[in-house]
Amino acid sequence: MPDQLPSLELDLPDPESDEISTMEFLARLEQAWAVCDRFDLQTEILRGRILKAVRDREKRGGEGRGAGFLQWLREREISKTRAYGLIQLAESAQDMFSEGVLEEASVNRFSKRAFMETAQADPEVQLMISEAANEGQEITRKQVRRLTDEFTAATSPLLPEEIRQRTQENLLPPRAVAPLVRELSKLPEEQQEDLRKVLRDEPELDRVKDVTSTARWITKATESGEAVRAFQQGELDLAKAMQEAQRLDALGLLADAVGQAQALESAVLKLHTSWRRLGGLQERLWVESGSSTPYLRDVLNALQSLSGATLRVSLGELAGGKRVRLQLVEESPDQLEPPPLP
Repeated sequence: MPDQLPSLELDLPDPESDEISTMEFLARLEQAWAVCDRFDLQTEILRGRILKAVRDREKRGGEGRGAGFLQWLREREISKTRAYGLIQLAESAQDMFSEGVLEEASVNRFSKRAFMETAQADPEVQLMISEAANEGQEITRKQVRRLTDEFTAATSPLLPEEIRQRTQENLLPPRAVAPLVRELSKLPEEQQEDLRKVLRDEPELDRVKDVTSTARWITKATESGEAVRAFQQGELDLAKAMQEAQRLDALGLLADAVGQAQALESAVLKLHTSWRRLGGLQERLWVESGSSTPYLRDVLNALQSLSGATLRVSLGELAGGKRVRLQLVEESPDQLEPPPLP
């Protein structure tokens, strides 16, 4: 790391001055903010190195291995997640420095987020970004993302050759093709190949956008469907249902419906937990209270509308003062399920 960190003296414009335009005022603030970003980046790399040293010392073994590292984090109010994120940042920086990709002095030319995204990019992208930084260019997150998108769109094996070729010839914008690669990577090989066939037949921008949306909906419906308990009660084939919905051009609607089903079931589970807990607390307070606590009894009577088998909840003024009434009935697993919809 360079010995000299950016100065803490910032050249800030006078907010009371009428002699500076709003555009110039904001531009100078942006420059000052970039100094803070670079200072933050250097500090976090150094902190990551410190944390790595503490952690590695704990790896030497012995009884209670790792306890000292966790204690060290607690004393400094650093979460374990943040600590390991800093360690990963420091390790990524060290890799880039040791491989000769990036000169240590060039780290001053990165914003914090630009450096972190560079560290996570493909080696070829890292090399291009590092060469630009070593030549004195200021590196922004937008620049890193642009180069990453260009590289991904031109080289990803997940894309058919027709799409890669048209991207390299600037007939397709990388910013539209890169999201397609990310969505395809989440799908099984069979579904990837089905979508690649569509792209081979029509390698146009509109089709790229359509296939990207389709892949995103498939992932959303699949991930949500795996968590929906209502689907576990029968022999359902969600994959074939998605194919049928796709033929009807309604795959997005199905994905949203399955996502809402997952959210609804999650809300019901949370509702049931809160209902049981409130019922237990209300019952205990009722036993502890008596005729000498009329105000406490009034509160408990009001809570009865939420802790009993039938819940009545006001939706507030935005819903015209309407109330929702829910009846909670706990059924054992062997009780019959309601008949299916016709």
